[in-house]
Amino acid sequence: MTDATHTAPAERAAPEGDGRSWGALGALGGIWLREVKRALRDRGQLIGGVSRPLLYILVMGIGLNPYFRAEVYGEVRFVVPYSYLQFIFAGVVVLNVMYTSVQSAVSVIWDREFGFLREVLVAPVPRFVLVLGKVLGGATVATLHGCIVLLFARFADVDLMAGNIAGAIGLIFLLAFCLTSLGIAIAHQVRSFEGFGVFSNAVILPLFFTSSSVFPLDPSLTRSQMIVLYPEWLVTVIYANPLTYAVDALRGKLIGFNQFAPSAGPILLVVLSVVFFLFALRGFRRG
Repeated sequence: MTDATHTAPAERAAPEGDGRSWGALGALGGIWLREVKRALRDRGQLIGGVSRPLLYILVMGIGLNPYFRAEVYGEVRFVVPYSYLQFIFAGVVVLNVMYTSVQSAVSVIWDREFGFLREVLVAPVPRFVLVLGKVLGGATVATLHGCIVLLFARFADVDLMAGNIAGAIGLIFLLAFCLTSLGIAIAHQVRSFEGFGVFSNAVILPLFFTSSSVFPLDPSLTRSQMIVLYPEWLVTVIYANPLTYAVDALRGKLIGFNQFAPSAGPILLVVLSVVFFLFALRGFRRG
């Protein structure tokens, strides 16, 4: 009798715990699927994901390719041992991921405007699960848009090997997770679609153009030598920009060229992913 009395509550508690776990996983999968479906149904976002890399690769890349060189001792050579198309290819991938990641955070404002967010927040599911589902959904779509750019690798004369593709996709997803978390954290501070659009562009464009995405830092020069060639504030901003190291890590995977330590980008992205996710989670807990 004593054994039965003590074991019965434990037996009854186990299914309840399992039910909560399955409920959390179901909520996570449902929110993730909703974000992915919404993005895939948005034709404008899909068109932008294709036209943006075409514009940068076919127009900007080909147009500036002849000028991506320097004259040293009367001999014309490339600043780095790659063509301009090859050099900016990683930056174009990052640009596509940035726009898609931040745009996916608009769903937070949309859900808040139409009351869906309030219904989700009162559901018996941990806020952590809700935020993770939204971030994973946006990161998945952004990763797909980053992979769209990889389809144009042949036009940029970038040879993709199986191992390189796997590593590149891993970095793309990590970057997408980081930027989606940042976008959701920003969306909680902005109350209108117009304000979010202005604010997101004010974040995306400066980060992109000061990340050595479209122009190289000469790897043979030290920081003090760069200050002689470039304004000191610009060199400082480039080194302080975390996207600089993410672009460099992806460029190393795609064309085998790194200006910084190859591990700097992944480590920084992991740290920032955690920080931005916590900021996004804090916004949901307040909301």
